[in-house]
Amino acid sequence: MQNRGNWSSKFGFVMAAAGSAIGLGNIWKFPYVAGKNGGGSFLMIYLAIVLTIGFSILMAELVMGRSTQRNPVGAFKRLKDSKWWPIVGYAAIATAFVILSFYIVVAGWTLAYIGKTATGLLANDADAIGAMFGNFITNPFEPIVYAAVFIGLCIVVVIGGVNQGIERCSKYLMPALLILVVMLCVRSLTLDGSAAGWEFFTMPKWEDVTFKTVIEALGQAFFSLSLGMAIIITYGSYMDRDTDIVEAGLTVVALDTLIAMLAGVMILPAVFAFGLDPAAGPGLTFVTLPYVFSQMTGGAFFGPLFFILLAIAALTSAVSLLEVTTAYFVDELGLRRKTVTIGAGVVAFLLCIPSSLSLGVWSEYTIYGMGVFDVLDFVTTNIMLPAGGLAVSIFVGWVVPNKMSDEFMGGHTKYAALTSIWLMFIRYICPLAILVVMLNGLPIIKDYMPWN
Repeated sequence: MQNRGNWSSKFGFVMAAAGSAIGLGNIWKFPYVAGKNGGGSFLMIYLAIVLTIGFSILMAELVMGRSTQRNPVGAFKRLKDSKWWPIVGYAAIATAFVILSFYIVVAGWTLAYIGKTATGLLANDADAIGAMFGNFITNPFEPIVYAAVFIGLCIVVVIGGVNQGIERCSKYLMPALLILVVMLCVRSLTLDGSAAGWEFFTMPKWEDVTFKTVIEALGQAFFSLSLGMAIIITYGSYMDRDTDIVEAGLTVVALDTLIAMLAGVMILPAVFAFGLDPAAGPGLTFVTLPYVFSQMTGGAFFGPLFFILLAIAALTSAVSLLEVTTAYFVDELGLRRKTVTIGAGVVAFLLCIPSSLSLGVWSEYTIYGMGVFDVLDFVTTNIMLPAGGLAVSIFVGWVVPNKMSDEFMGGHTKYAALTSIWLMFIRYICPLAILVVMLNGLPIIKDYMPWN
C-alpha cells in the first residue's frame, strides 16, 4: 500500500477540515435561507442545532476515520466484519462524486463573476443584471469552460497529496478567506441603512418561529458541515494519533459556524441598505449582490473581492469531494494518486456538462419536471446525504459503540461525561433528526408533514 500521508499538525487538519465544510453552503446558501426564515430567530436555532446534532455526527465520522486510518469503505470493513456495512462507504463515495459533478458548475460561475465584476460588465440595473445572469448560465459553452478551469485547479491541489497539496492549500486559503469575509463585513456594516439588516439578523422574533423554521435550520446545519458524504471520515483518517480529536472537532464546527454567521453579517445588512429582499433565494448571490456592488461606493473593488472569497470557499470544498474518491482508489486498489486524481477529475467534468446544459439548451429534457442539475441536487440533498448520515449514526451508536466511545475519549478522562452525552445523541437524537429532514425533503411525504 502506498504511503497515505498525514496532516503535519492539528492546525493543518483543522484548516483542511474547515475548508471542506466551509463552502457555497455557508456563503451562498446560508444568508438567503436565514433571510427566508426570519433572520435572528433562525440564527439562534441554527446555532443550537449545529453545536449539538451537527457536532455529534461530525465526531461520529471523525472517530471512524481516525480509528481505522482508512477511506470510507475501508473504515467500515475494519470496524465490522460484514459484507453489508461497506456498502454505506461505497454509497458515501458515490454521493461525494455526484455532488462534485454539479458543484463545479456553480463553482465555475464564481470564477466568471470575478472577471465580470472586476471589468465592470455588470449593469447598474437589477433587471439587466438578472438578464445577464440568465444569459450566462444558459450559454452552452461559457459556463463549461469555467467549470473546466475550476476542476483543473482541484486536480492540481489533490495531486499534491495530503501534506503538499490539500494541507498547504488550506493553510493559505482559509486564513485568506477569513480576512476577506471580515473586510466585506466591515464594508457592509458601514453602509447607510445597514442597521436594519443587522437587527434583522441578530434580534430573534420568536413569535414568527414555526416548526418549519426548525426543520430548515436542521437541514442547513447538517449540510453545511459536509456530513453524510464521507469527507470527514476521509480527513479523519489522516489525523495523527496524538491529536486531541474532540478539541479538533469542536474547532472545525466553530470555524464553520463563524463563517456562516459572518456571511450573514456580510450580506444581509448590505441587502437591507439598498431596500432589497433578503429572501431572494439563490439569486441573492448572483443577481441581488452584484446590483448592491454596482450601487455601492467602492463596489468595483468589493465586488470582485466577494467572488474571490466565494471561489476560495468553493475550491476548498470541491478539493475535499475529489479527495474522497482518490483516497478509495489509492487505499483499496493501490493505484497512483496522480492517475486516480486526473481520471476522477476528468470524469467529474464530463458529468458536469449535462448539468450545465440542463439550465439552457437541454432545459426541455426533464425528469419529473426537473432538469439534470436539479435532479442531482435533489437526490443528493434530500436522499443520499441524509441516508448516509443516518447510516453512520446507527453504525457508530449501535454496531460499534464501545470502539467509537474509546476513540472519542482518546484516553482523556476529562471527556468521560461528554462521551456519554455524545453517545446518547448519536444513538437517539441524531437518527430521529436526520429522519425528519429526510422525510421533509421528499415531495410525496412532505405535504403530509404537520409543519407544512
